[in-house]
Amino acid sequence: MVASLLKWFQKKNFVDFSWLKKAEFIELDEIDVSEDPVRPELDLAWRKSFDRKIYGLKHNDSIQAIMCLAFTNDVPHTVRELDLMSKVTKYEENADTIIAYTVWSRKKGAGQKIMEEALSFAKSNGYKRIVTLSPLTPMATHYHIRNGAKLLGLNPTTQNFEYSL
Repeated sequence: MVASLLKWFQKKNFVDFSWLKKAEFIELDEIDVSEDPVRPELDLAWRKSFDRKIYGLKHNDSIQAIMCLAFTNDVPHTVRELDLMSKVTKYEENADTIIAYTVWSRKKGAGQKIMEEALSFAKSNGYKRIVTLSPLTPMATHYHIRNGAKLLGLNPTTQNFEYSL
């Protein structure tokens, strides 16, 4: 019975998401920024300066999703604003908002899971908000709405979504 059920699921193209329960949200020291489909122009040094962080979703010694975060006390509309805001916030030590400025996954289900983990991270570390600085693409819009975010604003080259904590 189990074998026939498994064959039925495979035939229907269902994906096994059981691996997600074992996945870990970890801070990464480095990534290949050329893999970033959103902002490959931001080098590793930029992504790690002024308390910016890179996180991965690890399963079986491989990284299945990556998310880059900056910490501010306001919502940026451009990468330049994000850079300036995160620098000021670092010096003033008053960050209350996490800005997710890029996220990508290598395996189905990993993108949603890394966002869930980022929300948990924000809550457990006392942040008030988690907001995105996303490109103006249907893929980004669909991803954030599907994961429960609300559109906060449309900008000339980006869009901001906010997740409830």
